[in-house]
Amino acid sequence: MAAQLTGLKVHDVTVRLHRAGHGRTVLFLHGAGGVPLWLPFFDTLAAHHELLVPEHPGFGASADPAWIRSMPDLAMFYLDLIEEADLQDVHLIGNSLGGWLAAEILIRDRSRFRDVVLLAPAGIRVRGVPPGDNFIWGPEEAIRNLYHDQTFADRILAVQPDETQTDVLLRNRFSAAKFGWQPRWLNPDLEKWLHRIKLPALVVWGRDDKLLPAEYAALWGERLPNARLVMLEACGHLPHVEHADAVARHISGFWQGVPS
Repeated sequence: MAAQLTGLKVHDVTVRLHRAGHGRTVLFLHGAGGVPLWLPFFDTLAAHHELLVPEHPGFGASADPAWIRSMPDLAMFYLDLIEEADLQDVHLIGNSLGGWLAAEILIRDRSRFRDVVLLAPAGIRVRGVPPGDNFIWGPEEAIRNLYHDQTFADRILAVQPDETQTDVLLRNRFSAAKFGWQPRWLNPDLEKWLHRIKLPALVVWGRDDKLLPAEYAALWGERLPNARLVMLEACGHLPHVEHADAVARHISGFWQGVPS
């Protein structure tokens, strides 16, 4: 399924939006790598829903306003975007940085959302269990450490990006550093407010995640008032890529109220 590319302007900021499908709205918030590809996982979601995948300010082809300087800023921007687009009763999904962003949004205002799916979210930390440091990993190491199944990394590393793609990758990396550099992938104030996310929540984690260790999943389960945890074996940091069909089944069951 081909996604429609559009621009959505909020205040003085234009973001690029990937849109596909029809039905109840699913808003997918991407991680630090941006939206380099339209994934098979997206096609599965868009088969029965309207899927919206915006590129965050500073990522991809979206504008990078100087006044968005932190994750709380980004969360407030998205609340304005959601209001401007008049989205209601939304299924919210976020991966890694996007999962962190989803939590930052929901602790502020959950009124327009139906539930939330967090795929290995950043933002909080288990004491004594540091995250992997993708800012000091080499380029190949950073890609390989995202996956348990190295055939995914092999396919990515076999492709030589052109000049435009290289520019986007660098832009995404600078924006990821803006939000996740210090402290690494953490808002020290987020954990104490997670009790405000009084929505059904599904937390999905790869048992072999080298960036955000699997031990973090239990802490999310403790802090969210209504959370269901799913741990995937032989899976790294991108469960919706590495185990797309299984993750889609878990999400579909979660939305339909079926126990995992």
